[in-house]
Amino acid sequence: MPSGARGKRYLAFDFGAESGRAVLAHLHSGVLTIEEVCRFSNEPVEYAGSLHWDAPRLWLEVRKALAGLEETELSGIGVDTWGVDYALLGQGGKLLENPYHYRDGRTRGVMEEVFRKIPKEEIYSITGIQFMPINTLYQLVAARRDTPQILFSAECLVTMPDLFNYWLTGNRVCEFTNATTTQMVNPLKRQWATELMDRLELPSSLPAPIVEPGALIGTLLPGIARTSSLSGSPVIAPASHDTASAVAAISAREGTAFLSSGTWSLLGTELDAPVLSADALRLNFTNEGGVCGTTRLLKNVMGLWILHCCRQSWAGQGRDYNYRELMELAGREKPFARLIDPDDESFLHPADMPAAIDQFCVKTHQPAPSTPGAYVRAVLESLALKYRLVLRNLERVSEKRIDQIRVIGGGSKNRLLNQFTADATGRRVLAGPAEATAIGNVAIQILATGGAASLREVRALVDRSFRTEVFEPVETDKWDREAERFQHYTEAVYA
Repeated sequence: MPSGARGKRYLAFDFGAESGRAVLAHLHSGVLTIEEVCRFSNEPVEYAGSLHWDAPRLWLEVRKALAGLEETELSGIGVDTWGVDYALLGQGGKLLENPYHYRDGRTRGVMEEVFRKIPKEEIYSITGIQFMPINTLYQLVAARRDTPQILFSAECLVTMPDLFNYWLTGNRVCEFTNATTTQMVNPLKRQWATELMDRLELPSSLPAPIVEPGALIGTLLPGIARTSSLSGSPVIAPASHDTASAVAAISAREGTAFLSSGTWSLLGTELDAPVLSADALRLNFTNEGGVCGTTRLLKNVMGLWILHCCRQSWAGQGRDYNYRELMELAGREKPFARLIDPDDESFLHPADMPAAIDQFCVKTHQPAPSTPGAYVRAVLESLALKYRLVLRNLERVSEKRIDQIRVIGGGSKNRLLNQFTADATGRRVLAGPAEATAIGNVAIQILATGGAASLREVRALVDRSFRTEVFEPVETDKWDREAERFQHYTEAVYA
């Protein structure tokens, strides 16, 4: 059978906060379908008092996934991960250390140290990236302080998806969308902000060259492909930042905001250029790289990580709830009994998340939850109210009215949170696809290999291949009344 009759197949490696997976996509007769080839754990490892990626084991999982596809002819392979984390390569391309995980505590207080050298206003004018202690810039300053011998013996820095691309092809590059999350890229020049690194006494020649999403990085190394059908398979840079890939799959402009809902919630819109205004700085919005020359103006909110950690705590006590059970319990609880600020620092990496929620409630003179359903309801209602706040500030910063929200990622399957989001914001919510990251990864591979003529065309392909669910706002007046109370519990800056 000729290859055109079979359609084309693409492979996406997607590394998420709890697991990684290999997703095989099939493009045939103008319709895209996907299947999960394998899934594997992606939990960080702790040793010597620090939290790290388990990079060698993950590479083994990548090799195993490819070995299982040796009879498959692939039109492209793409890798995406979350942002900010990096790997250092030394002589001969050796990995100098197991890469640090962004939830490691080494960056505490580092931002303030950096601001004493360079004002935050100047950093924002150069990079347009929001200030979070996990950003690569502050990780590298911590590395210069704690492990200078390792940092200064490195020959090259790559971000995490680029590490796997290097192992696949032997070529060292940094894909643009993920590079922007480092807070070391000039979004106007689309180049490394080397002068910023120099002023912080960081080795500015260290990062690998930047390539745009859709670039051909190389082909699978012979030792990986061997003599199988994978020989010569192109490795393509998708939007290798997972949120950038998710947004690449949908249209999120002209009145539509995206909400990438998962461990983190990322709420924003797609623009043609970054916004570096005083309001954007004051409200701590970020301008991350998008596909085809676009910018994703967005804000990070601590997302379903809080719920994930609650489940872990309860499981450790012998109470193993699945998400469906928790949503049913939350639906029976009294509305608005207590609210939390999802972005409070106490929720970033607590030893016990339910205890952290209790402490926040005590601090804000609210009753602590007494049941799992009450904890879940508090988390979901608080997330929806945070989305409301961020959406209104997004409209102000972008100077664009938002009429609907497109929820993508694993959180799009949370129907209770979707309805809360519609109610709290007063906007229609379109939910799906849940697999937007892997789909967007593949979408850019399709675009790069000529399977679609434009970003608009490949997004139309995704829309007709995957369904969405609509949630209309109801009872918005109740949420309006609670919004003012919610403000008192947050540390955000309000317009």
